[in-house]
Formats: sequence, structure tokens, C-alpha cells
Amino acid sequence: MDTSTRQRWLRALANSPVERLQALLPPALSAAPRWLRRAETGLMMLQGRSGGAGARFNLGEVSVSRATCEINGHVGHGWVRGGDGRHAELIAQADALLQDSARNGELMLAWIAPLEAELAERRAARSREGAASKVEFFTMVRGE
Repeated sequence: MDTSTRQRWLRALANSPVERLQALLPPALSAAPRWLRRAETGLMMLQGRSGGAGARFNLGEVSVSRATCEINGHVGHGWVRGGDGRHAELIAQADALLQDSARNGELMLAWIAPLEAELAERRAARSREGAASKVEFFTMVRGE
């Protein structure tokens, strides 16, 4: 498993609603997870860059929840913005299950592909909504 594939599924899981994960995950759980770290909520410092490439600066803090579990010898980690510990725990369980090479292909099709499609649709809907409220400004030239 390469890093970019794991980043892809963690991105899809973290950006999906917790209700959607609760509907997807329970049928796939064959073994109860062994919790290495139950859900914890804390703060993380966000950094920005001037102009996107300039000097770093501290933008502010954001609350995050994290959890870590082990399922069948695979350690899964879950991180999510906000204080929803259940969301972080579901992500950790899904991450552990997705690391199993015997089930990865099946779970990528059943979970990640639909979650990515839903995420793309939500982004497109937000874009359409923003485009509908776009205002064109123009300047009239005054005569001399």
C-alpha cells in the first residue's frame, strides 16, 4: 500500500458525514477493535503562508479529534476536525480494515468510491451555489 492511496481514503473518510460512515462500517466489522487510543479531542495550530509560498505564520487553532485502534494486526488512525470522537473512531476502524490487502479492493469499491463521488457532488453543488450569486462589477469611464 502506498502513501498516496492511504491519504486518499483517509481524506474521503474525514470529509464524509459521520452518519454516512455509521451506515457503511458496521456490516464490515468482523472483529471488535482493540483500542490503542480511544477518541480524544484537542487543539492543533494551523499555519499559513504569505501569498501561498512566503514565510509561515500561525493562522489560529482548530479543534481535532483522534483515535487509534488495531483490527486483525492492522493499526488504524483516525483524525477529524471538530469534537466528534465517534467520527474519529469510525475513521480509525475503517483505516485498519482498508489496510488488509485481502479486503482492500472490495472495501475501496464499496466505501471509498461512493464517498469520493458524494464529496465531488457536494463540492460541485457549493460551486454552483456560489456561481449563482456571482456579481459582475464594471467601471464606467467618465468623460474628460
